[in-house]
Amino acid sequence: MAKESMKAREVKRRKTVAKYAERRKALKEAGDFEGLQKLPKNASPVRLHNRCKLTGRPKGYMRTFGISRVTFREMANQGLIPGVRKASW
Repeated sequence: MAKESMKAREVKRRKTVAKYAERRKALKEAGDFEGLQKLPKNASPVRLHNRCKLTGRPKGYMRTFGISRVTFREMANQGLIPGVRKASW
């Protein structure tokens, strides 16, 4: 389980990126790189990191489901994810 502060920091970054998205796009199209540098560092989408929505785990993230591989396996075995079944052949 990730620290709550790490999860909160990531949520805050996502909000900042969304807030400055239009302004960043306009500055990039205009070629105003000095204006881009004046924006907050966390306004850049590169600084975002995918985390599990349930546990906050930063590694082993599955984009399709938005959760980590560990959480995915637990939920799939319990039948909580529709359309996912354990493979057997």
